[in-house]
Amino acid sequence: MVKFEIHDLNIWFASTQALKQVNLEIQANEILSVIGPSNSGKTTFLRTLNRLNDLNARFRMTGAVELERQDIRGINIEDLRRRIGMVFALPLPLPLSIFENVAYGIRVYGEKRKKVLGHKVEEALQQAYLWEEVKDRLDESAFKLSGGQQQRLCIARTLAVGPEVILFDEPCSGLDPISTAKVEDAMIKLKEKYTIVLVTNNVKQAARVGDRTAFFLSGELIELDKTEKIFTAPCDKRTDGYVRGEFG
Repeated sequence: MVKFEIHDLNIWFASTQALKQVNLEIQANEILSVIGPSNSGKTTFLRTLNRLNDLNARFRMTGAVELERQDIRGINIEDLRRRIGMVFALPLPLPLSIFENVAYGIRVYGEKRKKVLGHKVEEALQQAYLWEEVKDRLDESAFKLSGGQQQRLCIARTLAVGPEVILFDEPCSGLDPISTAKVEDAMIKLKEKYTIVLVTNNVKQAARVGDRTAFFLSGELIELDKTEKIFTAPCDKRTDGYVRGEFG
């Protein structure tokens, strides 16, 4: 099943073109790794999928991004961002307890029953591979968690409101290898229920978790294929040079 269809996507910020004539499909229940050097357009592409770029007054777009055959510009913005959650590079826990961090979005959408809240919080923490580490300290401040735990808490907070898609923007850039491995394990398990798009500067991470990989360069989608092929026998010499570390 196709989750996203992107047609002739062009994006500008003022007079600077960030994406150029991008066409691709994203399959349901896959991890799409998005790689490329700085200023390649990969984060702009990610933020397009849930219309975060719309917050920039200089943003302009042509083409179409469709979520299950519906243009995202025709979907209520709150509904869209509930369906398409995002986890950022730096964990941003709220100044609340661990429990209330995860429950926050559930409460915003109107759920007040304590039993339901408790069930949803536990389920989200389990999916984020954090439950066993925090189940006896749910009333503690989220700021007492390590950086890696805070990132998994933010993943749980995103999962708690029941998205269909999770966008990850370099989620492990500030984490140690052990924390990174836990986040990657969570991603691989999560694709059973969710569609995942991962922007990463770590090509090894892209290779480890991606079902398919897209390589962006200077705002263009250069190549999109199964991850194994991108990393062993890419069609474009620019892709080969990037994954080999010749530039970036």
